[in-house]
Amino acid sequence: MTVTHLECSLTGEKYDAGKIHNLSRVGRPLLVRYDMAAARATLTRASLAARPPGMWKWRELLPLPEGVEPVSLGEGETPILRLSGTAPNLWVKDEGRLPTGSFKARGLAMAVSMARHFGVTRIALPTNGNAGAALAAYGARAGIESLVICPAETPELNVRETAAYGATVYVADGQIDECGALVGQGAAAGLWFDCSTLKEPYRLEGKKVMGFELVEQLGWKVPDAIFYPTGGGTGLIGMWKAFDELEAVGLIGPERPRMYAIQAAGCAPIVRAFDAGEEFAERWEGAATIATGIRVPKAVGDFLILRAVRDSGGAALAVEEDAIVEAVDDVARNDGLLLCPEGGAVVAGWRLARDRGLVGANESVLLFNCANGNKYPLPDAARRLALATADPTAL
Repeated sequence: MTVTHLECSLTGEKYDAGKIHNLSRVGRPLLVRYDMAAARATLTRASLAARPPGMWKWRELLPLPEGVEPVSLGEGETPILRLSGTAPNLWVKDEGRLPTGSFKARGLAMAVSMARHFGVTRIALPTNGNAGAALAAYGARAGIESLVICPAETPELNVRETAAYGATVYVADGQIDECGALVGQGAAAGLWFDCSTLKEPYRLEGKKVMGFELVEQLGWKVPDAIFYPTGGGTGLIGMWKAFDELEAVGLIGPERPRMYAIQAAGCAPIVRAFDAGEEFAERWEGAATIATGIRVPKAVGDFLILRAVRDSGGAALAVEEDAIVEAVDDVARNDGLLLCPEGGAVVAGWRLARDRGLVGANESVLLFNCANGNKYPLPDAARRLALATADPTAL
């Protein structure tokens, strides 16, 4: 195993990787650290090409010990598709192709695998939808009991999907961070293990595989810019970590994409902190957006998101609701891809960045669609037809 230790993301304090952990002593996320010299010896472009595709081929830079079987539902590599009908040089990585239909499968596959390895029997988290479904599915696969608490605005399909996997599901009258506080109280009382975003070290390690994967798919190059829908920000933080690790093992050089954190105008704590030059983001009151996956009023990894965005030369941008709806509609009609609302937000964010001159016409831009658009409510646009009197020439 190449893991050396865990490290507090704020203070650098080291923790034993052989024990199960939540946050560090100062209440900040823990990061997994690796023996890069050992990983470099076997993790090469040639060795990767010879391995079966999927997230588990990166085992030298993943925390699950050698020889331990992962909890898997067949996490494949998601395609990068060109949105030529929308704009030249615009690409989307479609994470909706993963098990349970979202990129939450990456993080929860890893977190549940590690939880089973450490002997956890009951696990819980708050969710706006897709994380709960992924936890429930992987929990069922692992034989671990799952408990999920959802805000009332969570799409009903997500709530029912989560329950279908056998999880105990509660719908609560509050925001996701308030649901998370209740999960934390239960974890402190020993009722379950808290698997909330960035409150354990391993969801991040699963999500960072997006960074590994996109670089390999792009011929061991990074795009000029990445636009990412940002609530808790695990994937953005994870990819930024992944790029450093890829450089450390000699798979890429020092080049980095500019990272753009996209939020909805109705819940934009990271954008507000970015614009104000703050290191941490204050809680956003009255959060509201149709892009429920990014409706996170307070992110525990706020400072890590802001660091990645600033260090990369990117930005945090907020988009309006009508722009999200318009983007989903445009990409569906022009490119045949049904984005989730969060995916629509990143298209709207790219348009905003383009209009502000933050991205050039000839730059390569990669967007993330984080879930299958069929999982969300869609408008009824069908026309009614009486077959007995229908005239095909009028159709």
